[in-house]
Order: sequence, then C-alpha cells, then structure tokens
Amino acid sequence: MGMYCFGIDVGGTTVKCGLFTTEGALVEKWEIPTRTENDGSLILPDIAEAIHKKIDELGIAVEDVDGVGIGIPGPVNNKGEAPVAVNLHWGFKAVASELSALTGLHAKAANDANVAALGESWRGAASGCKNVLLITLGTGVGGGIIIDGKIVHGFHGAAGEIGHALINRKETIPCNCGNYGCLEQYCSATGIVRLAREYLERETEDSVLREAEQNGTLNAKAVLDAYKDEDPLAVRIMERFGDLLGSAIAVFSTVLDPESIVIGGGVSKAGKPLTDLIQKYYDRYAFSACKGTPIIRAILGNDAGIYGAACMVLKEE
Repeated sequence: MGMYCFGIDVGGTTVKCGLFTTEGALVEKWEIPTRTENDGSLILPDIAEAIHKKIDELGIAVEDVDGVGIGIPGPVNNKGEAPVAVNLHWGFKAVASELSALTGLHAKAANDANVAALGESWRGAASGCKNVLLITLGTGVGGGIIIDGKIVHGFHGAAGEIGHALINRKETIPCNCGNYGCLEQYCSATGIVRLAREYLERETEDSVLREAEQNGTLNAKAVLDAYKDEDPLAVRIMERFGDLLGSAIAVFSTVLDPESIVIGGGVSKAGKPLTDLIQKYYDRYAFSACKGTPIIRAILGNDAGIYGAACMVLKEE
C-alpha cells in the first residue's frame, strides 16, 4: 500500500483536485479550469498533467501513490465508463481506463454526486448515517444515494440522476439532456438565475436584482444574498425554487426513505436560510412517515467530491 492517493471532482467550470494520505487526511487541494472545448478532449489530459505536476512538485515517488479517484457529472457504470456527460460535452468515454493510461496510476471513476455522497458519509455531515440522499446544487443538479452504507449505482450508472426528474410538463426550452422540464432547469445555480430573469421580466417592482441584471452581475449568489436580505422579489423567486425542490425531494423520499438529506454544491454555501426553505416545502409535501427527515448542509462543502473520490480508491467502493 502506498502513502498517498488523489481525489478529483470534475465540474462544469472547474476541476477540483485533492492529494490525500491513505489514512484519509487532505494534504493539499487546488483547482484547474475545465476546458470543455473540442468535445471536452482536453479535460482528462489536463487532470493527468495536474497530477504529474503535483507529484514532481512534492517529490513523491509514483509507487507511493495508491491511485486516483474521479467523479464526473453524468452516469458512470461499474467499469468506470461514462455513456455521456452533457455538461462536459462528452459522448461515450472510458474515464477510468483513459485516466489510468494518462497517469500510470490505478484509477476509479463514478458519478460526481454519488462520489460526494460517499465523501459526506465518510468524513462529512452524514457520517454515521447508512441511508442518505445527497443533492448537489451547482452548474447542474445531481444526486447521490447511499443505502445500507453503499453507493447505489443502478444498472446504467444513472441512479441518483435526480436533476433530470420531470417537474414541469409545460416547459418549452430543452434541458442539456434533451428532455424538457427537468429539475436542473430550475434548481441549479443557472436555474436560479433563469427563474430570476423570468420574474424580472414579468414583474415591475424595484429590486436589487434588477440592478444586478442591468450591470451583468446577476448570478445565483446575488439572488441568494438578496433573499437573505428579504428583498421581496428575491423572496418570491426563492419560494418558487423551494417549492419545486422540496416537492421533488418528497417524491424521492417515498422511494428511498433516507435518514438524512444532505444539500451540497456551490448553492449550498447559502447555508441555513436555504436548507430551512427546502425543509419547509419538503415537510409540506412528504409522505407522513418521511416528514421531518432533516435537510442539512453538506459540511465538506465543495470538497465532498474530492473526499469521496479518494475514499473510492482507498476503500475500493
């Protein structure tokens, strides 16, 4: 057994990288941009280069590295192959074997939200819970499912792809996945901005968000900050978000009956005001036995993915 392993979490805009000891301690973390041009052909070579640079920089012997785990946004089967990753512009990619060939290291690949769920159940908010639903709210909406302490992958590697649950049959704009009316279209960071633009177009009242839209600074953080400051329009936008997400989670709970529901991804930085909002609507719609299931913020934040990716190698999940 070596002394180190790498955990990689590929997002739509950045790739998060972590170097861990085999005991699970984070030694160092850093980010590189996700270059999605040319059908995402540069992403894995960029990651391999980042790993080699870190090995050289710290003077680590390659034989002291146990391997590299990687989480990607999209389904991954048990061979580490991705049939498609829309936000990375990938078609089929044998992620684990390609990364192994590029790095010379043992590699394992899984869906990013499944990996984050593993991270949170290993070192995070859900440690001690054996039945967990993790929802990541970032560039897209992902889900990770832990049942009896194990990742649920599903036959196609698509278990937990809750961002593509249908929640609006009347939608006319397609989701990145090609379907219409997916949860991701409203409850991701980009979805929150989309909801905000719809409200700004439809309503005339003054709001700090109108100013943000005019000067090009309207993003999810601006909406969430305005919500916390009780800007009336931002409150209505986020109540709509809470209603959509809370009702969707209530449906998932009838299937999974989780012990805890963990909210991760960049949007989760909004903290308790966000989880309280989702809890309010979840409890309104949940089946009686599932009401009150705690909705908590992922304590590893954006590091959940790198922890879970490392855990995947160390525990050979």
